[in-house]
Amino acid sequence: MHSINFLCHEAVVAVSFVACIVGLILLWDRKQAKDDIEETEKILFRMSFSYWLVYCVAFGMEKIVLPDWETIVISLKITTALSYFLTFSCILSLPLHKFAVHQIEE
Repeated sequence: MHSINFLCHEAVVAVSFVACIVGLILLWDRKQAKDDIEETEKILFRMSFSYWLVYCVAFGMEKIVLPDWETIVISLKITTALSYFLTFSCILSLPLHKFAVHQIEE
């Protein structure tokens, strides 16, 4: 049962890797944003997609790297944890930013 959950997690990470690339392509805009609020929201979205992309790559490399290379495995685990927390902080910052802008407008 544990191996089925693990394979499911790997599949979700692989799908989210592709989704992150698609999200970054959709957010890539050649024209300038209309105002600072819109630009800040785009930056937060780009950061969250980029950090999650780093998580997916580090997670995938962690599974590929040989277990004998302990220093590389440890650095990949640290990278995975940091990118996970940075993604969470960017996702949390987006509604907080909208709330702050809403408070200023009133």
